[in-house]
Amino acid sequence: MPSVQRVTSRNARFQQWEALLGNRKKRNQLREFLVQGVRPISLAVEYGWRVRALLYDDSRKLSGWAREVLGTVEGERVALAPELMAELGEKSGGAPEVVAVVEVPADDLERIEAGPEFLGVLFDRPTSPGNIGSIIRSADAFGAHGMIVSGHAADVYDPKSVRATTGSLFSLPTVRVPSPAEVMAWVERRRAAGLPLVLVATDEKGDADVYDFDFTQPVLLLVGNETSGLAGAWRELCDVTVSIPMAGAASSLNAANAATAVLYEASRQRAAARRAD
Repeated sequence: MPSVQRVTSRNARFQQWEALLGNRKKRNQLREFLVQGVRPISLAVEYGWRVRALLYDDSRKLSGWAREVLGTVEGERVALAPELMAELGEKSGGAPEVVAVVEVPADDLERIEAGPEFLGVLFDRPTSPGNIGSIIRSADAFGAHGMIVSGHAADVYDPKSVRATTGSLFSLPTVRVPSPAEVMAWVERRRAAGLPLVLVATDEKGDADVYDFDFTQPVLLLVGNETSGLAGAWRELCDVTVSIPMAGAASSLNAANAATAVLYEASRQRAAARRAD
């Protein structure tokens, strides 16, 4: 195992890692964030994300998984005092075995591969990091190829978002963009290359019910802000709107639930089309 640095006090380095938990500006400046948990760290390694450092408590008996990670994954090794590991962990649980300091990848839309069966999600100005994470998890589960977070929004790399993805963040390319302009330039490049990409928005008064729309074609699903819905610019740019039929007294679903329902329908249609071929 590489040489190990020890940190036993709340020195400048520890305070920097601690800041990554709640300081978005610091995460952006350093281009790194914290990851904990067996599945998320394992998926980060599996999908080739750069691990800058592995933090652990060398006074405790580590699991076989932790020993393997520390023995095989590249990155600096830092042994923290038990109370410092606890400060970086979940407030409601015990200290994590290992915390990974992971590099934030470039916000480059070209990370998202758009082929003939493309299915992607764009989340417009989300305010809840938990909703971002939930939609990333659903998009990954139902076969999407990428996620875009547009506008002034909660942070993809906020611990609440990372935790809510349960590791899917590392397998599903997720890109932050400032405005519709960058996305539409990317869309037009795809269309110019021969991909008939359709922009589909969810709306209570949609052009069609979700199960009457053909989701077997290349689709970018637009999901609106939790409070105000899609921005006017996106409403003008979308090609079609679909609605989710509902019974009972509920008038609408929250953003994450609505996105999940539509993604499931897209996955169902695509699976049925493959079986029919």
